[in-house]
Amino acid sequence: MWEHFGVRSSRRYERVLARDTMPGASWFPGAELSYAEHALARRDDHPALIARSETRGLENSTNVTYAELALQVAAVRAGLARLGVTRGDRVVAYLPNIPEAVVALLATSSLGAIWSSCAPDFGTRAVVDRFSQLDAKVLLGVDGYRYGGRDFDRTRELADIERALPSLEATIVLPYLRPDATPARTGKRMSWAELASQSAPLEFAQLPFEHPLWVLYTSGTTGLPKGLVHGQGGILLEHLKSLALHQDLRADDRFFWFTTTGWMMWNYVLGVLPLGGTAVLFDGSPAYPDMETLWRFAADVGVTYFGTSAAFIQACMKADIAPGHEKDLSRVRAVGSTGAPLSPQGFRWIVDAFGRPIPIGSVSGGTDVCTAFLQSCPLLPVRAGELQCAALGAKVEAYSAEGKPLVGEVGELVITRPLPSMPVYLWDDPDGTRYLTSYFEVFPGVWRHGDWIRFNADGSSVIYGRSDATLNRGGVRMGTSEFYRIVEQLPEIQDSLVVEVGGDNAELVLFIVLAPNITLDDALRRRINDTLRRELSPRHVPDRIIAVPEIPKTLNGKKLEVPVKRLLMGQPLAGAVSEGAVANPASLGTLVNAYKEVAPRIS
Repeated sequence: MWEHFGVRSSRRYERVLARDTMPGASWFPGAELSYAEHALARRDDHPALIARSETRGLENSTNVTYAELALQVAAVRAGLARLGVTRGDRVVAYLPNIPEAVVALLATSSLGAIWSSCAPDFGTRAVVDRFSQLDAKVLLGVDGYRYGGRDFDRTRELADIERALPSLEATIVLPYLRPDATPARTGKRMSWAELASQSAPLEFAQLPFEHPLWVLYTSGTTGLPKGLVHGQGGILLEHLKSLALHQDLRADDRFFWFTTTGWMMWNYVLGVLPLGGTAVLFDGSPAYPDMETLWRFAADVGVTYFGTSAAFIQACMKADIAPGHEKDLSRVRAVGSTGAPLSPQGFRWIVDAFGRPIPIGSVSGGTDVCTAFLQSCPLLPVRAGELQCAALGAKVEAYSAEGKPLVGEVGELVITRPLPSMPVYLWDDPDGTRYLTSYFEVFPGVWRHGDWIRFNADGSSVIYGRSDATLNRGGVRMGTSEFYRIVEQLPEIQDSLVVEVGGDNAELVLFIVLAPNITLDDALRRRINDTLRRELSPRHVPDRIIAVPEIPKTLNGKKLEVPVKRLLMGQPLAGAVSEGAVANPASLGTLVNAYKEVAPRIS
């Protein structure tokens, strides 16, 4: 990859892999380079960023050329330098998915400082749980944002975050919700305009290959979120490989993935910049004013690779839309999906919605490695419900409980050789104990990711959900994703969550969110049970089916199966889940109360 993409370094590496043990692998020792320098190698009028924002008006798009992006990064870099930001300092951002966030990241990286971001829809506690670990020098934030047609003021949250971070020497306020406002210059505060008011030559600190680029976070559903430190060179190489070879992106591509700055897919999208392509950004609700919003955006700006989540595809199916028949999506040549397994019905909907065959990349990886290690491939067939292959250079396998590789059987997803983008360390983990116990305790020297997976003989695979949320009914072990594929195809059901509660004689509890104007009556219960009995197994008919207003999810939209299971088994809320990691914490109490009110099924 280094030679193919012409990676530039001020100092040559001594060897590729000096130590191949995990944890502790050492890639490209001796090399010094800059991620930001590669992202800004192009300096012409080709669009680097195309952005649309509900806050700034869905009728308008913002285009930033590579030449303009370099000038903006130089200005913000100069502003950060005036504030004393230097190599190793931390700059944290409470910013949405807009060009200013990209500018700030690249400016931070160009100084050798370390970036970390949370989306402004994160609550104060969730942000403080993350940023307080870093002893940050500078905070960047917005005054608010618009989502789903509603304005959300964030001035109080920003002030609370500022007070909770005593290490801060400056807070930069971007008037995003109220663009005509001029933030007062008080104490440590200044406006974005003041930060970027002076320019200077754009320079790039040359940094060791493993020098921290950014800190991402695990969901933090129990305890503080783990700070995952990714290196400059590892991320650069991994994203060049993934985007250019697996996603087949080139300099004329416009790459979109629906994400926020609080999810690793935002960082991943920016990997198109070192390729000279265009990163397409969207900030707002994907369902406002209707489910066509993102498809309209893609048609308007000529997206060539449309990335989203399995949940969004499911919602489009429920809305019964056909975007490719009503809009000019002819430039879209591939669709990507991640965040959860994409059902076979989801694959078929995409083809039907476009009205033509189109490559579909259902991919899986993690914030832990800031990439997908199960990937798409333009050279391989696409089969509904399957992931095409392991990523190049990713030794991904299924392991039995005894640590033996499996083919054709479900096992633990493991990585048996190091990847360049594995965390160089976890923040505030000086002796590496937390890193070791998080990933290498079950199979020493082997990364255990926590998913159930089955590899087919041809290298394709199917993921069955989290291994710590497995359903074990009468000795038959099954991942939750199989359950959801069946339940959520029913038109009456918008969302669902299934858990097994208890010990040897555990009961199976299914929570469902009903479609509008639908009631959970005996007829619907029978239909759900009959469908599961027929398409899954008689063992997997729920003992209780409970309608709830919403399913508890993490800030990144993942279902909280394990914390819900703990709560239903009587564990106190404080011990079962960290409320700051939950997007909709009130749903937890609603769900527990509903469980107590609904009697189990009589066999």
